[in-house]
Amino acid sequence: MALLKRLARHELPVVSFTLNGEACSGRVGDTVLTAILTQSDRLRPSDFSGAPRAGFCQMGACQDCWVLTGDGGRIRACSTALEPGMRLQTMMEPRS
Repeated sequence: MALLKRLARHELPVVSFTLNGEACSGRVGDTVLTAILTQSDRLRPSDFSGAPRAGFCQMGACQDCWVLTGDGGRIRACSTALEPGMRLQTMMEPRS
């Protein structure tokens, strides 16, 4: 079940992306965080405890919304615009 429900912007073009190997879609203008949370009930597991996380500050300051890109880079989901064809991975290994 999705954590967020889209209430507006239904008319904007669809943007396809991959999340943890699954085909997903968002809308033009979505952040990665918005696109993920309209598909899922969590963003990723906590780096420290493995507990579910859904972002925190929503402005790129807290680093709670890191996700991996297809090339292994890390991006802040709350402040990164969704782009067509993005391959995203949220299943990061907890830090030891």
